Amino acid sequence: MTDRALSGTLSTPKIVFLVVAAAAPLVAMAGTVPLSMGAGNGAGVPGAYLVATVTLLCFSIGYAAVARTVTGGGGFYAYIARGLGRPVAAAGGVFALIAYNALVAALGGGIGYFLSSAAGLPGPWWAWSAAGIAAMAALGYRSVDVSAKVLAVLMTCEVGVLLLFDIAVLVRHGGGAFSAASFEPSTVLSGAPGVAFMFAFGSFAGYESAALYAEETPDPRRTVPRATYAAVLVIGLFYTLTSWMTVGAIGAENARAAAEDQGGDLFLNLTGDLLGSGMKAVFGLLVITSVFASLLSAHNAAGRYLFTLARDGLVPARLGRVHPRHGSPSAASLAQTAFTLVVVAAFAVAGLDPYRNLVSIMSGLSTLGIVLLQAFAAVAIVVHFRRRGDRRYGRTLVAPLVGCAGLVAATVLLLANFGTLADSDGAFINALPYIVIAAAVLALLYALWLRGSAPQRYARIGHSLTDAPAPTAPRKDDSNDLLSR
Repeated sequence: MTDRALSGTLSTPKIVFLVVAAAAPLVAMAGTVPLSMGAGNGAGVPGAYLVATVTLLCFSIGYAAVARTVTGGGGFYAYIARGLGRPVAAAGGVFALIAYNALVAALGGGIGYFLSSAAGLPGPWWAWSAAGIAAMAALGYRSVDVSAKVLAVLMTCEVGVLLLFDIAVLVRHGGGAFSAASFEPSTVLSGAPGVAFMFAFGSFAGYESAALYAEETPDPRRTVPRATYAAVLVIGLFYTLTSWMTVGAIGAENARAAAEDQGGDLFLNLTGDLLGSGMKAVFGLLVITSVFASLLSAHNAAGRYLFTLARDGLVPARLGRVHPRHGSPSAASLAQTAFTLVVVAAFAVAGLDPYRNLVSIMSGLSTLGIVLLQAFAAVAIVVHFRRRGDRRYGRTLVAPLVGCAGLVAATVLLLANFGTLADSDGAFINALPYIVIAAAVLALLYALWLRGSAPQRYARIGHSLTDAPAPTAPRKDDSNDLLSR
């Protein structure tokens, strides 16, 4: 293994499959929508998804613009470095690591739960989690092109069954499937809208990871922005449309009660009613493959963040090694797999429930970390282009600020409702968000310490292989050099 850049031949469609798979549309529709309807704003869930889609689309406009100027790996961590300086980037790196590793751990527990409980396979849930994680590790260790091909097949099936569901609702209910109430402010803001918006933003987890694959595509300046726009539109439109069709199928006035009564079985029951028991069984199977697709995609993203931070000297350098044949971040991939196994084992030994405890708590941490990362990146994008004197104000100022406002609001909602998202009222669980923030502050202070004690190591933070070479030490006389801070 050697220290070099990652390699791959990812095209726009391949990155879209990698990114959309992380959001797991089928799992979000089957698991999140009923919970959001029951505990949130009932028939107003489609409106909450539409607001989240518009917010993230505004953010993506600035994101796509900066992706054309920062074309190496590192994703949002690298963007934060360009806009807000190295110390803040180190804090952003903590948010990224926690967010994506927590997401993998949640999905690792989730696949064990679905295989043992939903599918009824014999044996303990943790054994099936271990099997799913082993399959994830085997694919993640190899070239990212292999993962992209597997995800292309799984995502095609996933999107296909959602389209069949939407069409079946339209065939049965006709124009009655389109309930205008779902987008009326009085409905969207009814009940507990904070919970609904929290789940809506959480359902997009992973969509922003396109930039992580910049090194592995021949033309990142075009591929990454295209993949980002495609991902947010595909995810957002599917979420909004399918949740709207769900409201149409059960009636706006019945949405909250039906979701509370049926919970996670709501989509399965509707599918069985609309398409028959055979398709209901297929739907159940595809929920499991959707969890695995999301698990694999999140593992790839987490491994690449870990790889980038290792290359920049913020975590052990051995994790920045690249496999000589596969061109993959193999060492980071193995470390991420080991972390996931440790978390799953800890929950299993403690006798905790894989869904109510492991999935809920880790998903809550992941959502918080990703939204915080996006909010910091939105501010960094604005600062980055203002320092460059960019005059495309709509694209590099207005749109990112609108997106940032929505993300800050989402962060406030997440902090206020974290117990609901994590499905726990325990003091330690509700303190986890602040522990994450404290860890980010410690990373920022560590970077500031490096600036004075190890300037060459400090200069590597936020450096991208395909950008201009990093300076050997910070240049204190150039206030416009974003990475001299």
